[in-house]
Amino acid sequence: MDPLTALLHLPAAKKVEEGLEHTPREIAQQPETWLRTYALVREREAEIQEFLVKCGLREPAAGQPIVLLIGAGSSDYIGRCLYRLLRSRWQCEVFPVASTSLLTDLPDFVLPGRRCLWISISRSGDSSEGVAVLERALAEYPLVSHLLLTCNASSRMMKAIEGRANCQAIVLDESTNDRGLAMTSSFTNILLAGQLLAHAWNMAEFETTVNALARAGQDLLPKAAALASDLACSGFSRACFVGSGALAGAATESALKLLELTAGNVQAMAQSTLGLRHGPMAALDLETLLVTFVSSLPQRRNYDLDLLREIRRKGLVRKRVAVATVAPEALCGEAEYVLAPGAFEDVPDSCRPMLDVIFAQLLGLFSSLQFGLKPDLPSPNGAISRVVQNVGVY
Repeated sequence: MDPLTALLHLPAAKKVEEGLEHTPREIAQQPETWLRTYALVREREAEIQEFLVKCGLREPAAGQPIVLLIGAGSSDYIGRCLYRLLRSRWQCEVFPVASTSLLTDLPDFVLPGRRCLWISISRSGDSSEGVAVLERALAEYPLVSHLLLTCNASSRMMKAIEGRANCQAIVLDESTNDRGLAMTSSFTNILLAGQLLAHAWNMAEFETTVNALARAGQDLLPKAAALASDLACSGFSRACFVGSGALAGAATESALKLLELTAGNVQAMAQSTLGLRHGPMAALDLETLLVTFVSSLPQRRNYDLDLLREIRRKGLVRKRVAVATVAPEALCGEAEYVLAPGAFEDVPDSCRPMLDVIFAQLLGLFSSLQFGLKPDLPSPNGAISRVVQNVGVY
Protein backbone atom coordinates (compact mmCIF):
# COMPACT_ATOMS: atom_id res chain seq x y z
CA MET A 1 0.00 0.00 0.00
CA ASP A 2 1.47 3.37 -0.99
CA PRO A 3 1.73 6.11 1.69
CA LEU A 4 -1.21 8.16 0.36
CA THR A 5 -3.52 5.15 0.30
CA ALA A 6 -2.39 4.33 3.84
CA LEU A 7 -3.53 7.78 5.00
CA LEU A 8 -6.86 7.33 3.24
CA HIS A 9 -7.42 4.08 5.15
CA LEU A 10 -6.83 5.55 8.60
CA PRO A 11 -9.80 5.35 11.01
CA ALA A 12 -12.06 8.40 10.81
CA ALA A 13 -11.26 9.50 14.36
CA LYS A 14 -7.52 9.31 13.64
CA LYS A 15 -7.93 11.47 10.55
CA VAL A 16 -9.73 14.15 12.56
CA GLU A 17 -7.15 14.01 15.35
CA GLU A 18 -4.18 14.40 12.98
CA GLY A 19 -5.73 16.90 10.57
CA LEU A 20 -5.99 14.37 7.74
CA GLU A 21 -9.72 14.40 7.17
CA HIS A 22 -9.65 16.40 3.94
CA THR A 23 -6.26 17.03 2.33
CA PRO A 24 -5.24 13.43 1.46
CA ARG A 25 -8.66 12.71 -0.01
CA GLU A 26 -8.69 15.96 -1.97
CA ILE A 27 -5.29 15.16 -3.48
CA ALA A 28 -6.26 11.57 -4.28
CA GLN A 29 -9.58 12.43 -5.95
CA GLN A 30 -8.11 14.71 -8.60
CA PRO A 31 -7.98 12.45 -11.70
CA GLU A 32 -11.58 11.38 -11.13
CA THR A 33 -12.78 14.95 -10.61
CA TRP A 34 -11.08 16.10 -13.82
CA LEU A 35 -13.41 13.85 -15.80
CA ARG A 36 -16.42 15.31 -13.98
CA THR A 37 -15.22 18.86 -14.61
CA TYR A 38 -14.83 18.10 -18.30
CA ALA A 39 -18.39 16.76 -18.46
CA LEU A 40 -19.77 19.71 -16.49
CA VAL A 41 -18.16 22.37 -18.67
CA ARG A 42 -18.85 20.45 -21.87
CA GLU A 43 -22.59 20.50 -21.08
CA ARG A 44 -22.44 24.29 -21.18
CA GLU A 45 -20.36 24.56 -24.36
CA ALA A 46 -22.97 26.45 -26.40
CA GLU A 47 -23.74 28.86 -23.54
CA ILE A 48 -20.04 29.56 -22.99
CA GLN A 49 -19.49 30.13 -26.71
CA GLU A 50 -22.36 32.61 -26.82
CA PHE A 51 -20.97 34.59 -23.90
CA LEU A 52 -17.44 34.71 -25.33
CA VAL A 53 -18.80 35.90 -28.67
CA LYS A 54 -20.65 38.72 -26.87
CA CYS A 55 -17.35 39.64 -25.20
CA GLY A 56 -15.77 40.09 -28.65
CA LEU A 57 -13.48 37.10 -28.85
CA ARG A 58 -14.56 36.28 -32.41
CA GLU A 59 -14.10 39.86 -33.61
CA PRO A 60 -11.19 41.04 -35.78
CA ALA A 61 -8.10 41.89 -33.74
CA ALA A 62 -9.02 45.56 -33.27
CA GLY A 63 -12.34 44.65 -31.66
CA GLN A 64 -11.14 41.90 -29.36
CA PRO A 65 -11.03 42.44 -25.61
CA ILE A 66 -7.95 42.43 -23.43
CA VAL A 67 -8.28 39.36 -21.20
CA LEU A 68 -7.10 39.45 -17.60
CA LEU A 69 -6.83 36.34 -15.44
CA ILE A 70 -7.43 37.50 -11.89
CA GLY A 71 -6.82 35.76 -8.58
CA ALA A 72 -4.69 35.76 -5.46
CA GLY A 73 -2.19 33.16 -4.30
CA SER A 74 -2.91 29.79 -5.89
CA SER A 75 -5.73 31.34 -7.91
CA ASP A 76 -3.23 33.79 -9.40
CA TYR A 77 -0.91 30.89 -10.22
CA ILE A 78 -3.71 29.19 -12.14
CA GLY A 79 -3.64 32.24 -14.38
CA ARG A 80 0.13 31.95 -14.75
CA CYS A 81 -0.26 28.31 -15.84
CA LEU A 82 -3.08 29.16 -18.24
CA TYR A 83 -2.44 32.45 -20.01
CA ARG A 84 -0.12 31.14 -22.73
CA LEU A 85 -2.64 28.52 -23.82
CA LEU A 86 -5.49 31.06 -23.91
CA ARG A 87 -3.38 33.55 -25.86
CA SER A 88 -2.42 30.90 -28.39
CA ARG A 89 -5.94 29.52 -28.83
CA TRP A 90 -7.86 32.81 -28.70
CA GLN A 91 -5.27 34.87 -30.59
CA CYS A 92 -5.68 37.90 -28.36
CA GLU A 93 -3.83 39.56 -25.49
CA VAL A 94 -4.14 37.60 -22.25
CA PHE A 95 -2.38 38.56 -19.00
CA PRO A 96 -2.39 37.10 -15.48
CA VAL A 97 -2.84 39.86 -12.90
CA ALA A 98 -3.05 39.30 -9.16
CA SER A 99 -6.22 40.67 -7.58
CA THR A 100 -3.95 42.04 -4.84
CA SER A 101 -2.31 44.25 -7.49
CA LEU A 102 -5.64 45.27 -8.99
CA LEU A 103 -6.96 46.37 -5.61
CA THR A 104 -4.14 48.88 -5.16
CA ASP A 105 -3.57 49.86 -8.82
CA LEU A 106 -6.82 49.24 -10.66
CA PRO A 107 -6.67 52.29 -13.03
CA ASP A 108 -3.30 51.07 -14.33
CA PHE A 109 -4.92 47.92 -15.76
CA VAL A 110 -7.98 49.36 -17.53
CA LEU A 111 -7.47 51.26 -20.77
CA PRO A 112 -10.17 53.91 -21.42
CA GLY A 113 -12.53 52.91 -24.23
CA ARG A 114 -11.04 49.40 -24.57
CA ARG A 115 -13.15 46.29 -24.06
CA CYS A 116 -11.92 43.86 -21.41
CA LEU A 117 -12.82 40.38 -20.26
CA TRP A 118 -11.89 39.61 -16.67
CA ILE A 119 -11.73 35.96 -15.75
CA SER A 120 -11.88 35.91 -11.97
CA ILE A 121 -10.54 32.75 -10.36
CA SER A 122 -11.45 31.90 -6.78
CA ARG A 123 -12.02 28.62 -4.94
CA SER A 124 -14.24 30.23 -2.30
CA GLY A 125 -15.40 33.32 -4.16
CA ASP A 126 -15.22 35.10 -0.81
CA SER A 127 -11.66 36.44 -0.50
CA SER A 128 -11.62 40.11 0.44
CA GLU A 129 -9.48 41.39 -2.43
CA GLY A 130 -11.30 39.40 -5.10
CA VAL A 131 -14.72 40.57 -3.96
CA ALA A 132 -13.63 44.20 -3.63
CA VAL A 133 -11.99 44.33 -7.07
CA LEU A 134 -14.99 42.70 -8.74
CA GLU A 135 -17.51 45.01 -7.06
CA ARG A 136 -15.50 48.11 -7.97
CA ALA A 137 -15.15 47.03 -11.61
CA LEU A 138 -18.87 46.35 -11.86
CA ALA A 139 -19.61 49.82 -10.53
CA GLU A 140 -17.01 51.82 -12.45
CA TYR A 141 -16.07 50.02 -15.68
CA PRO A 142 -19.03 49.11 -17.92
CA LEU A 143 -16.78 47.95 -20.78
CA VAL A 144 -15.42 45.12 -18.63
CA SER A 145 -17.18 41.77 -18.94
CA HIS A 146 -16.74 39.16 -16.24
CA LEU A 147 -16.38 35.39 -16.20
CA LEU A 148 -16.09 33.78 -12.78
CA LEU A 149 -14.46 30.38 -12.22
CA THR A 150 -15.25 29.13 -8.72
CA CYS A 151 -16.07 26.10 -6.61
CA ASN A 152 -18.63 27.86 -4.39
CA ALA A 153 -22.11 28.53 -5.76
CA SER A 154 -23.16 30.65 -2.77
CA SER A 155 -20.15 32.97 -2.66
CA ARG A 156 -20.13 36.76 -2.45
CA MET A 157 -18.64 36.96 -5.95
CA MET A 158 -21.51 34.90 -7.32
CA LYS A 159 -24.00 37.24 -5.68
CA ALA A 160 -22.18 40.29 -7.11
CA ILE A 161 -22.60 39.15 -10.73
CA GLU A 162 -26.07 37.66 -10.40
CA GLY A 163 -28.49 38.88 -13.08
CA ARG A 164 -25.94 41.01 -14.94
CA ALA A 165 -25.90 40.70 -18.74
CA ASN A 166 -22.13 41.12 -19.03
CA CYS A 167 -21.33 38.41 -16.50
CA GLN A 168 -21.11 34.63 -16.56
CA ALA A 169 -20.03 32.01 -14.03
CA ILE A 170 -18.75 28.46 -14.20
CA VAL A 171 -19.27 26.75 -10.85
CA LEU A 172 -17.48 23.44 -10.44
CA ASP A 173 -18.71 20.38 -8.58
CA GLU A 174 -18.93 20.81 -4.81
CA SER A 175 -16.39 18.01 -4.34
CA THR A 176 -13.69 20.32 -5.73
CA ASN A 177 -14.36 22.99 -3.08
CA ASP A 178 -11.47 21.84 -0.88
CA ARG A 179 -12.09 21.89 2.85
CA GLY A 180 -8.38 21.72 3.60
CA LEU A 181 -6.47 25.00 3.86
CA ALA A 182 -4.32 24.42 0.78
CA MET A 183 -5.87 24.47 -2.68
CA THR A 184 -5.31 21.05 -4.26
CA SER A 185 -8.20 19.62 -6.28
CA SER A 186 -9.71 23.10 -6.59
CA PHE A 187 -6.46 24.30 -8.19
CA THR A 188 -6.27 21.56 -10.78
CA ASN A 189 -9.99 21.53 -11.60
CA ILE A 190 -10.25 25.29 -12.08
CA LEU A 191 -7.14 25.06 -14.26
CA LEU A 192 -8.82 22.35 -16.33
CA ALA A 193 -11.93 24.52 -16.69
CA GLY A 194 -9.68 27.29 -17.99
CA GLN A 195 -8.07 24.92 -20.48
CA LEU A 196 -11.54 24.01 -21.70
CA LEU A 197 -12.29 27.71 -22.19
CA ALA A 198 -9.23 27.84 -24.43
CA HIS A 199 -10.91 25.11 -26.52
CA ALA A 200 -14.35 26.72 -26.24
CA TRP A 201 -15.23 26.35 -29.92
CA ASN A 202 -14.30 22.68 -30.06
CA MET A 203 -14.21 21.13 -26.62
CA ALA A 204 -14.61 17.66 -28.09
CA GLU A 205 -11.06 17.79 -29.45
CA PHE A 206 -9.79 18.25 -25.89
CA GLU A 207 -11.37 15.04 -24.62
CA THR A 208 -8.35 12.93 -25.61
CA THR A 209 -6.09 15.19 -23.55
CA VAL A 210 -8.43 15.08 -20.55
CA ASN A 211 -8.48 11.29 -20.64
CA ALA A 212 -4.69 11.21 -20.90
CA LEU A 213 -4.44 13.58 -17.93
CA ALA A 214 -6.70 11.35 -15.84
CA ARG A 215 -4.75 8.20 -16.73
CA ALA A 216 -1.42 9.87 -16.04
CA GLY A 217 -2.73 11.27 -12.75
CA GLN A 218 -3.87 7.86 -11.54
CA ASP A 219 -0.48 6.40 -12.44
CA LEU A 220 1.41 9.29 -10.87
CA LEU A 221 -0.32 9.38 -7.47
CA PRO A 222 1.17 6.22 -5.87
CA LYS A 223 4.62 6.81 -7.38
CA ALA A 224 4.70 10.44 -6.31
CA ALA A 225 3.37 9.57 -2.84
CA ALA A 226 6.11 7.01 -2.27
CA LEU A 227 8.85 9.43 -3.36
CA ALA A 228 7.35 12.39 -1.47
CA SER A 229 7.08 10.36 1.73
CA ASP A 230 10.70 9.21 1.48
CA LEU A 231 12.00 12.70 0.74
CA ALA A 232 9.98 14.23 3.57
CA CYS A 233 11.83 11.91 5.97
CA SER A 234 15.21 12.99 4.58
CA GLY A 235 15.20 16.30 6.41
CA PHE A 236 15.63 19.04 3.79
CA SER A 237 14.94 22.60 4.94
CA ARG A 238 14.78 24.32 1.55
CA ALA A 239 13.28 23.52 -1.83
CA CYS A 240 13.56 25.04 -5.27
CA PHE A 241 11.07 24.30 -8.06
CA VAL A 242 12.10 25.03 -11.64
CA GLY A 243 10.20 25.06 -14.92
CA SER A 244 9.70 27.04 -18.12
CA GLY A 245 6.62 28.10 -20.06
CA ALA A 246 3.43 26.87 -18.42
CA LEU A 247 5.61 24.77 -16.12
CA ALA A 248 6.97 27.97 -14.57
CA GLY A 249 3.46 28.52 -13.22
CA ALA A 250 3.46 24.96 -11.89
CA ALA A 251 6.76 25.67 -10.17
CA THR A 252 5.35 28.76 -8.47
CA GLU A 253 2.29 26.90 -7.22
CA SER A 254 4.49 24.01 -6.06
CA ALA A 255 6.65 26.29 -3.95
CA LEU A 256 3.57 27.79 -2.33
CA LYS A 257 2.10 24.35 -1.54
CA LEU A 258 5.24 23.26 0.29
CA LEU A 259 5.53 26.57 2.13
CA GLU A 260 1.86 26.55 3.21
CA LEU A 261 1.65 22.93 4.29
CA THR A 262 4.87 23.10 6.33
CA ALA A 263 4.00 26.46 7.95
CA GLY A 264 7.25 27.86 6.57
CA ASN A 265 9.44 25.16 8.11
CA VAL A 266 10.61 24.47 4.56
CA GLN A 267 11.57 27.65 2.73
CA ALA A 268 10.54 27.16 -0.90
CA MET A 269 11.14 29.24 -4.00
CA ALA A 270 10.38 28.95 -7.70
CA GLN A 271 12.37 30.10 -10.71
CA SER A 272 12.36 29.66 -14.46
CA THR A 273 15.00 27.31 -15.83
CA LEU A 274 17.16 30.07 -17.25
CA GLY A 275 16.30 32.61 -14.55
CA LEU A 276 17.73 30.53 -11.69
CA ARG A 277 21.31 31.29 -12.73
CA HIS A 278 20.77 35.03 -12.51
CA GLY A 279 21.20 35.39 -8.76
CA PRO A 280 18.72 32.97 -7.13
CA MET A 281 21.12 30.04 -7.57
CA ALA A 282 23.03 31.56 -4.64
CA ALA A 283 20.28 30.26 -2.33
CA LEU A 284 20.92 26.60 -3.21
CA ASP A 285 22.80 24.54 -0.63
CA LEU A 286 23.06 20.99 0.67
CA GLU A 287 19.81 21.46 2.62
CA THR A 288 17.95 22.17 -0.66
CA LEU A 289 15.76 19.78 -2.62
CA LEU A 290 15.69 20.74 -6.31
CA VAL A 291 12.61 19.77 -8.36
CA THR A 292 12.76 20.36 -12.11
CA PHE A 293 9.71 20.06 -14.33
CA VAL A 294 11.42 18.80 -17.48
CA SER A 295 9.79 20.03 -20.68
CA SER A 296 8.45 17.70 -23.34
CA LEU A 297 9.70 20.12 -26.01
CA PRO A 298 13.21 19.11 -27.16
CA GLN A 299 14.71 22.61 -27.29
CA ARG A 300 13.30 23.65 -23.92
CA ARG A 301 14.22 20.29 -22.42
CA ASN A 302 17.87 20.87 -23.37
CA TYR A 303 17.92 23.94 -21.10
CA ASP A 304 16.35 21.93 -18.26
CA LEU A 305 18.95 19.19 -18.58
CA ASP A 306 21.82 21.67 -18.83
CA LEU A 307 20.71 23.18 -15.53
CA LEU A 308 20.48 19.79 -13.82
CA ARG A 309 24.00 18.95 -15.03
CA GLU A 310 25.43 22.26 -13.88
CA ILE A 311 23.94 21.89 -10.41
CA ARG A 312 25.28 18.33 -10.20
CA ARG A 313 28.73 19.44 -11.35
CA LYS A 314 28.87 22.22 -8.77
CA GLY A 315 27.49 19.97 -6.02
CA LEU A 316 25.00 22.63 -4.96
CA VAL A 317 22.07 20.55 -3.65
CA ARG A 318 21.55 17.30 -1.81
CA LYS A 319 18.98 15.76 -4.15
CA ARG A 320 17.48 16.48 -7.56
CA VAL A 321 14.05 15.34 -8.75
CA ALA A 322 13.01 15.43 -12.41
CA VAL A 323 9.30 15.27 -13.26
CA ALA A 324 9.23 14.40 -16.95
CA THR A 325 7.28 13.00 -19.88
CA VAL A 326 10.15 10.83 -21.12
CA ALA A 327 10.93 7.36 -19.83
CA PRO A 328 13.00 7.38 -16.61
CA GLU A 329 15.95 5.64 -18.26
CA ALA A 330 16.29 8.56 -20.69
CA LEU A 331 17.17 10.78 -17.74
CA CYS A 332 19.48 8.32 -16.05
CA GLY A 333 22.23 10.29 -14.33
CA GLU A 334 20.50 13.65 -14.80
CA ALA A 335 18.72 13.48 -11.44
CA GLU A 336 18.66 11.18 -8.42
CA TYR A 337 14.90 10.65 -8.87
CA VAL A 338 12.72 10.70 -11.98
CA LEU A 339 8.90 10.75 -11.98
CA ALA A 340 7.51 9.84 -15.40
CA PRO A 341 3.98 8.40 -15.23
CA GLY A 342 2.40 6.48 -18.07
CA ALA A 343 0.29 8.48 -20.59
CA PHE A 344 2.22 11.61 -19.60
CA GLU A 345 3.76 11.71 -23.08
CA ASP A 346 0.29 12.37 -24.51
CA VAL A 347 -0.03 15.66 -22.59
CA PRO A 348 1.61 18.82 -23.99
CA ASP A 349 3.45 21.24 -21.68
CA SER A 350 0.58 23.72 -21.98
CA CYS A 351 -1.73 21.25 -20.23
CA ARG A 352 0.73 19.58 -17.86
CA PRO A 353 0.75 21.84 -14.77
CA MET A 354 -2.13 20.01 -13.08
CA LEU A 355 -0.03 16.83 -13.17
CA ASP A 356 3.25 18.40 -12.12
CA VAL A 357 1.81 20.07 -9.03
CA ILE A 358 0.60 16.73 -7.65
CA PHE A 359 4.14 15.85 -6.56
CA ALA A 360 4.44 19.14 -4.67
CA GLN A 361 1.03 18.64 -3.04
CA LEU A 362 2.18 15.26 -1.76
CA LEU A 363 5.59 16.56 -0.74
CA GLY A 364 3.80 19.26 1.27
CA LEU A 365 1.42 16.72 2.81
CA PHE A 366 4.11 14.33 4.05
CA SER A 367 6.47 17.13 5.07
CA SER A 368 3.66 18.67 7.10
CA LEU A 369 3.30 15.42 9.01
CA GLN A 370 7.07 15.21 9.46
CA PHE A 371 6.98 18.57 11.26
CA GLY A 372 4.14 17.43 13.52
CA LEU A 373 1.57 19.66 11.82
CA LYS A 374 -2.03 18.99 10.82
CA PRO A 375 -2.19 19.20 7.00
CA ASP A 376 -5.83 20.32 6.97
CA LEU A 377 -4.90 23.22 9.28
CA PRO A 378 -1.12 23.55 8.97
CA SER A 379 -0.79 27.08 10.39
CA PRO A 380 -0.84 26.66 14.19
CA ASN A 381 -0.27 30.38 14.85
CA GLY A 382 -3.09 31.40 12.50
CA ALA A 383 -0.75 33.23 10.12
CA ILE A 384 -2.74 32.00 7.13
CA SER A 385 -6.27 30.70 6.70
CA ARG A 386 -8.36 28.95 4.07
CA VAL A 387 -10.03 32.22 2.97
CA VAL A 388 -8.25 35.56 3.30
CA GLN A 389 -10.62 37.95 5.07
CA ASN A 390 -10.60 41.28 6.88
CA VAL A 391 -8.35 43.05 4.39
CA GLY A 392 -8.96 46.78 4.58
CA VAL A 393 -10.43 48.19 1.34
CA TYR A 394 -9.75 51.85 0.63
